[in-house]
Amino acid sequence: MLDLLITQASLPDGRTGMSVAVRDGRIVDVAPALEAPARETVDAAGQLLTPPFCDPHFHMDATLSYGLPRVNASGTLLEGIALWGELKPLLTEEALVERALAYCDWAVAKGLLAIRSHVDTSDPSLLPVRAMLEVKRRVAPYLELQLVAFPQDGVLRSPGGMENLIRALDLGVDVVGGIPHFERTMADGAASVKLLCELAAQRGLRVDMHCDESDDPLSRHIETLACETQRLGLQGRVNGSHLTSMHSMDNYYVSKLIPLIAEAGVSAVANPLINITLQGRHDTYPKRRGMTRVPELMAAGVTVAFGHDCVMDPWYSLGSGDMLEVAHMGLHVAQMTSQAGMRQCFDAVTVNAAQVMGLGGYGIETGRDASFVLLQARNPVEAVRLRATRLKVWRRGALLAQSAPAQAVLSVPGRPASTAFMPPQR
Repeated sequence: MLDLLITQASLPDGRTGMSVAVRDGRIVDVAPALEAPARETVDAAGQLLTPPFCDPHFHMDATLSYGLPRVNASGTLLEGIALWGELKPLLTEEALVERALAYCDWAVAKGLLAIRSHVDTSDPSLLPVRAMLEVKRRVAPYLELQLVAFPQDGVLRSPGGMENLIRALDLGVDVVGGIPHFERTMADGAASVKLLCELAAQRGLRVDMHCDESDDPLSRHIETLACETQRLGLQGRVNGSHLTSMHSMDNYYVSKLIPLIAEAGVSAVANPLINITLQGRHDTYPKRRGMTRVPELMAAGVTVAFGHDCVMDPWYSLGSGDMLEVAHMGLHVAQMTSQAGMRQCFDAVTVNAAQVMGLGGYGIETGRDASFVLLQARNPVEAVRLRATRLKVWRRGALLAQSAPAQAVLSVPGRPASTAFMPPQR
């Protein structure tokens, strides 16, 4: 007896009419037209069944704090950092936990079941760290939350920066973070990359650095990050987030840099909503987009994922936890409008993001976790185009959320009343 049998599903790889059989929270078979007794059978009716969405770059300690203690008037990255500095003395563990749990509810409803969140370690109190560790404990039954020790004020620039980060790791934070471009000098930035990668190697941890989140084409810490990855044997465990300076670099230098990143096995996370909002603020016209070179990195074999980064916080006033919105913006900014390009953008918020996070048991294959999302769309391109309704969300075979199909009842003069479905039914 199966616990769950899903029939007539379309899968992201293009297979249609597929059945997925679930027992004890695991997928036990994926095949066309399965017939077997099950406690519950769901007819997907040709809709897309996808692995859950993953967000490999977020700031949960700041989420839903928009307007506290004031609004970012300039909309710049630096004012956002300054505003976060003003907010930190007013934070309480209770409020941080409450806002983060509310966001996790939003995420689950959108089929987002794995999040990597950077958490600020700059304050000696480690208040955000303790709060996010409590959130991680509470959401563990339904959402995987990875935490990155993130020295927002610079690990060398702020007094006790390295000591605070190490204390955060000792408390149970999962990943070593950094922000080399925010150190006082380029030399200090490079030194911070070296120190933090050595720390990760000593502890057997992954690395995920805010790297070159700048319009300055001479911000080249990703080069150091790739070299340290190779020197320390960290291939496959290191990610460079943002990499926006690459948008402004000259093509000759990038022609050397991208192969180095690929050779080192370093992945990249772009944050389309935030990169397009914060970068290029000092430009008149033409204005730079700011997002890193996504298609070029992908073409070189680099694993590239998209992150949401911010939702209603000092840096970004919008957002809803919808990774399809992130993919939608990403394909526009990167001009990845071919069929293949749009599918790559869907991968950037699913399989690629899971790879960056090192998630085990991910994917719709026999033996994997029975975690997936049924979308009101027939394929990945349609899902991105419509930001498709999440009809059902399962984690390890348990139904976590469901939504009614999107439709509108039309009363058009001169025509009989009808129902319009999104997408149109055929």
